[in-house]
Amino acid sequence: MSDSPSPLADPHIAFDPSEGRRDIVVLGSTGSIGTQTVDLVLRNPDRFRVTALSAAGGRAALLAEQAHRLRVRSVAVAREDAVPALREALGARYGTGEPLPEILAGPDAASRLAASECHTVLNGITGSIGLAPTLAALEAGRTLALANKESLIVGGPLVKALAKPGQIIPVDSEHAALFQALAAGTRADVRKLVVTASGGPFRGRSRAELARVTPEDALAHPTWAMGPVITVNSATLVNKGLEVIEAHLLYDIPFDRIEVVVHPQSYVHSMVEFTDGSTLAQATPPDMRGPIAVGIGWPARVPDAAPAFDWSTASTWEFFPLDDEAFPSVALARHVGELGGTAPAVFNAANEECVDAFLAGRLPFNGIMDTVTAVVGEHGTPRGGTSLTVQDVLEAETWARARARELAAPAEKATAEARA
Repeated sequence: MSDSPSPLADPHIAFDPSEGRRDIVVLGSTGSIGTQTVDLVLRNPDRFRVTALSAAGGRAALLAEQAHRLRVRSVAVAREDAVPALREALGARYGTGEPLPEILAGPDAASRLAASECHTVLNGITGSIGLAPTLAALEAGRTLALANKESLIVGGPLVKALAKPGQIIPVDSEHAALFQALAAGTRADVRKLVVTASGGPFRGRSRAELARVTPEDALAHPTWAMGPVITVNSATLVNKGLEVIEAHLLYDIPFDRIEVVVHPQSYVHSMVEFTDGSTLAQATPPDMRGPIAVGIGWPARVPDAAPAFDWSTASTWEFFPLDDEAFPSVALARHVGELGGTAPAVFNAANEECVDAFLAGRLPFNGIMDTVTAVVGEHGTPRGGTSLTVQDVLEAETWARARARELAAPAEKATAEARA
């Protein structure tokens, strides 16, 4: 996947730079990234204006509150059955005579907003359902502030075929860090990308010790407040495996030059090692509003987007090698990333099914990666390659989810018997 004329995310290119206030569409506005984006916009009304919001539909009151505070022209929900609750919530928020925003609903509603008139689309949707809006934004020529890593993971060749150089600005803290550090040199100067991992709640535990952890243990992340799926992915380090694939696709750097290192404090968000031996690290206190500000504001900086360090206070920053035996997810992700085609989609879909089973108490913690590994192995030669289609991705995901459920069934039975 190195046939693109330049990296998808290039800090040296300001895609369609504009003066004045930027119009932003926020997808996934009621999630963690979305709510922090709304906060950032409300604190910087001279720089940004949100024109449209989308959400799944389960938090109608919050979506209505956001729509009213931002005075958006459109809101969208993925679930059509959420429209009555949204209408009621909007009616309660808007005063008499105030025009209500347009309401869109259905599985393609977010994609319609992504293609609407605006400067930047912030894709904060969780999961591979974010692929279609990502493609819609790119095809419409919008700058894409990408927090939805799954759309790039499962649809890499599709994204690469549509994206113009510099059109994507990454919002993941690790990739925003790499993006900023890469501005210090040319691509030819880069020796290695170093992606940092907090290590999650189970850093230092052996595989045997991990067999006994519970969903409550996995959801107790030491640094970040995230949704349940992302938090469990942080506990298994699947998120780090996905980020290795994402870094390869965004920056066109080979997998053997992308390293993962454990950094419990989560102060250094990632690093770039250059050929002269120097390493540039991007560091801030853990706060996603910094990467979001880079995503929607680049190449300009947004003053006071997030807290800075207090250098008058002593602190210790630690770095440890990754334990591949206890956390095999990163090595497996490298493997599927090198296979390409539908393999990353199979990896991601199988993992999502296994995480759901784990959270429901139907699968042990180690069973997540054991099952994902088995599904990837059964998938065999991936379809698509550089000619990957959306249909290829959807079919691969459907198969992977079904097969993951089948393979998890014996573990579910054993887990139930152990609890009896």
